[in-house]
Amino acid sequence: MLPPARSEWPHPFLRLNLVRAGTAALALAALGCPLAALAQDVAPAATSAPEPAPAAPTADEQIQFEADGASYDSNVDLVSVFGNVVLRRGDQSVRADRIVWDRKTGRIVAEGNIRFVDADGNQLFTDKLELDEELKAGAMENMLLALREGGRLAANSGERLADGSVLLHNAAYTACAVEDDKGCPRRPSWRITAKRVIYTPATKTVKFEGARPEIFGLRLPPLPGIKIATDGRPISGLLIPDLQFSASNGVQISDTWYQRLADNRDLTVTGYLFTGAPPMVSAQYRQLTSQGALQVTGYVTRSSRIAVGGPLAASQPDFRGYLFANGRYQFDPNWSLTFSGRVTSDRTFLRRYDISRDDRLRSTVQLERIDPDSYFSIAGWATQTLRVGDAQGLVPIALPEIDYRRRLTDPWLGGNVQLQVNSLAITRTTGQDTQRAFASAQWDMRRLTPWGQEVTVTALARGDVYHSDENALTSTVVYRGNPGWQARGVGALAVDVKWPLVGEFLGGTQVLTPRFQVVASPTLRNLEVPNEDARAIDLEDSNLFALNRFPGYDRVEDGVRFTYGFDWQFERPGLRINTTIGQSYRLSSRPTLLPDGTGLSERTSDVVGRTEVRFKDVVKVTHRFRLDKD
Repeated sequence: MLPPARSEWPHPFLRLNLVRAGTAALALAALGCPLAALAQDVAPAATSAPEPAPAAPTADEQIQFEADGASYDSNVDLVSVFGNVVLRRGDQSVRADRIVWDRKTGRIVAEGNIRFVDADGNQLFTDKLELDEELKAGAMENMLLALREGGRLAANSGERLADGSVLLHNAAYTACAVEDDKGCPRRPSWRITAKRVIYTPATKTVKFEGARPEIFGLRLPPLPGIKIATDGRPISGLLIPDLQFSASNGVQISDTWYQRLADNRDLTVTGYLFTGAPPMVSAQYRQLTSQGALQVTGYVTRSSRIAVGGPLAASQPDFRGYLFANGRYQFDPNWSLTFSGRVTSDRTFLRRYDISRDDRLRSTVQLERIDPDSYFSIAGWATQTLRVGDAQGLVPIALPEIDYRRRLTDPWLGGNVQLQVNSLAITRTTGQDTQRAFASAQWDMRRLTPWGQEVTVTALARGDVYHSDENALTSTVVYRGNPGWQARGVGALAVDVKWPLVGEFLGGTQVLTPRFQVVASPTLRNLEVPNEDARAIDLEDSNLFALNRFPGYDRVEDGVRFTYGFDWQFERPGLRINTTIGQSYRLSSRPTLLPDGTGLSERTSDVVGRTEVRFKDVVKVTHRFRLDKD
C-alpha cells in the first residue's frame, strides 16, 4: 500500500491561511500539494538517512493570505491571489486588489488600492508596490506615506534602499492635517516639496534635496539641505537662515547652529552679520529636569558704545553684551525656587541691536514654601535702569524680603486668624537705605443671617519697626520718613455686609448684591516712617472694599470711612454679564496723605466700577471706569 502523502508548502516560510471557501480554497489546496510523495511497499533496505526537515517558522515569520480567488501558473512558477487580498506577517499587513508572487525570485508585486502597514504603524497608500519575502517594501508608484507621528509624504515614485531608507522622487511633505473633521480633503497650510526625499525609518528623519517650502500656497526660495524629524524631536544642525533689515543696523543676516546635548538639554549658537554694525554672537542653553527648568541666553560683540549724556568722542570700542537667565524648580510639593536675572553692559546695547525696548531690567529670586495653612518666602530683587537721566545709585536693591504667614482656626469665637511676620531691607549705593520689620494678627469671621445677608467682621493688629539713614537723599519729602529707629502700632476694625438678591430676568438669572462696609482705624504716624512700597495708589474696583487701599505696608489709611456699592450678575445660556460699582466717604475732615488724582484725596471719593461681558468662550470684553464725583 502507499503511505500517506506529505503536503509541501510552496515556500518553507509561507503558510496559506484559507478563510474563504470556493474556488480559492480548491486552487490553494492544489498549490499546497504540487508533488505527491510516491513509495513502494517494500522492506526498508539499506538507504541513506533522510535529510532533516527545515525548522518550523515562528508565528512572526509566517505569511498569511486572505483572498477571494487564487491561481497558480506552473510554467513560470507564479502564484496569484486576487479579490480583497489581505497579506499579514507579524505586525505588518498588505491590502490590495491583486498580489503576484514569483517563487523563483521571491519577488512579490501588489497592485490596485494598496494599503501597506509596516511594523512601526506607518501606512503606505499606492497603486503598485514591490515586496520581498519579509514584506519589506521595494519600488512603489504614485504613493502616499502616512507616518505614525502624523506627517504625510506624497511622491510620484519611490524605492527602498539597501540600508532600509525610502527614496522618493518628486515628493512633498507636511505635518498638517490633510482632511477636515468630516473627512474631506483640504490643502495644508504649509508643506515642503523636493526633487528627492530620503525617509529613514530607523532615525525617523526626512532629508530633502532641492527643497522649496510653501506657506498657504506661496512658494518660498529654495532651502538646500533641510532635515526634519517626523516625531517632532529636534535634530542637531544648522537652522534656516534669517534675513532682516533695520534702520540702525542695515541688512542683517543670521544663522543658528542647534546642538541637542541630551533629551533634556540643548544649546543654540547664532552668528549675526550687519551692513551697518559690527558682527555679534549669541548663545542659548536650556535644561529640563524632573524638578524644574533653566534657560540662559547671552549676547556679545565688540563695538563702540554710544555715550549717554556725554560727548560722542568719548565712545571707544569695547566688549558689549547682555545676559538673561530664568528658571523654576519644584523640589517637593511644598518647596520651590523661582529666579530671573537680566543685566546688560550699557544703556544702549539692547536698542542698538534691536534685542529689547525695555527701559529697566529687573532681576528677582524667590524661595517659597507653601502648604494648606502656612506660607514662607525669602525673596530679593534688583533693577538696572536704562533711562537717560536716571542715576543707578538711587535705584533700590531689595534683599532680603522675608515673609511668613500662618492660618489658624479661632477656637472661641469662630472664624480664622492669620499671623504674619515680615521684614525687608532696601539698599541704595548713593541713596537712602531702609530696613523694616513687622508682626501682625488678623481675625476674620463670616456669618449668614436668617434673611440671607452675608456679614464679615475683620480685626487687625500690627506692630512696625523701621530704621533708615541718608533720608535727605530722597527727593520727595513725604517718602523720606524720619532717620534712625522708628516704631508704630496699627489697628483696624471693619464690618462688611452683602445681601444677594436672586431673580429671573430676560430669560436668564440675575443676582443683585448691595454691599456696605465700614472701616475704623486710629490716627497713625504715617509720615514718620519711610514709604518704600506704597507710593503708587489709585482707586479702582479691585481695592474699593479693601481694608487698606494702599498697595504696600508702609502707608495705612486711618480714620473712619464708609464704602457702598453693588454687584450685579446676569447669566443665560451663552451670555454672562458682571458689573461692580461703588464709592466711599471719609468722616474725618483732616488733610489726607492721599495725593490729588488718586480719586481718594477728598472726603467723598470718585465713583469706580467694572463691567465684564462674556459671550460663550468666544468674546470677553472688560471695561473699567472711574467717574469724578463732581
